Amino acid sequence: MKNKSWYVLAVLLIFLIACKGKTVKSEAQEVRKEIHLSDSTDQEIFNSIRKIAGSMSIDSLPLNDRVIEVAKMFMQTVYVGGTLDGNEKEQLVVNFRELDCTTYLENVVALAKALSTDSVQTDDFLNELEKLRYRNGKLTDYSSRLHYFSDWIFENQQKGILENVSQKVGGEKYDKVINFMSTHVKSYAALKADSTLVDEIQKTEAAMNQREMFFIPEDKIQSLEKEIRNGDLIAITTKIKGLDVSHTGIAIHVNDRLHLMHASSKQKKVVISDIPLADMLLNNKLQSGIMVARLK
Repeated sequence: MKNKSWYVLAVLLIFLIACKGKTVKSEAQEVRKEIHLSDSTDQEIFNSIRKIAGSMSIDSLPLNDRVIEVAKMFMQTVYVGGTLDGNEKEQLVVNFRELDCTTYLENVVALAKALSTDSVQTDDFLNELEKLRYRNGKLTDYSSRLHYFSDWIFENQQKGILENVSQKVGGEKYDKVINFMSTHVKSYAALKADSTLVDEIQKTEAAMNQREMFFIPEDKIQSLEKEIRNGDLIAITTKIKGLDVSHTGIAIHVNDRLHLMHASSKQKKVVISDIPLADMLLNNKLQSGIMVARLK
């Protein structure tokens, strides 16, 4: 009887430990979600997108068409810059309510990829977003974020997510020394606070400056725009010294002309450009051309 009592006690103890383990794991998952979702409204927006996508059978569409449909869901969303910054420690920030050009593009691509299945969960989206936004697909610190968009394209091509088709569609060499972040440290709070991050950024810039890059100059875009497909990712190159790309968006053809779906700092919301992309660039003294990436 005594041995039996000890046996029952041991089983009970094992059961309690197992339950505690599950509780800790569950709490850890909740913390992950709380850290990554800036506001409960973001979860509601995600749930709405998932519901709309399900009603449209969006998972049956080719990826480029899914990109277009998801991108349209964010039309008129307010433009706010710098939503990824401001945290003491780098976090996988999700903010569907306020978008800049890069977070708009990243959210759309991550959602379009996650929505390849009709049983998509929040974590599926978060995994896609982290994979897109960070070097090697893993968040470690501020320097692991892909700050330069040509580097973003390069890294995500290495991951097999996309193909840089800038040269294939008729682009030419883009010769430029990239060093804007390391030469403007005061413009980045994280770099001012931690000089070791500057060293990592300089390593990134050195690696970028060893690569061969291509772009389509602004005066050649119209003649080549039929080579660019709906849902292609557009990176607008800049004449600003040391910087590769100053704006991003998603290609969409309107009345047989190439336009840009983007979070506009000028119009303060997500829009489809009123005029063709080629005309947009020719009207802007600081923009020089485009890079084009195509999702696989």
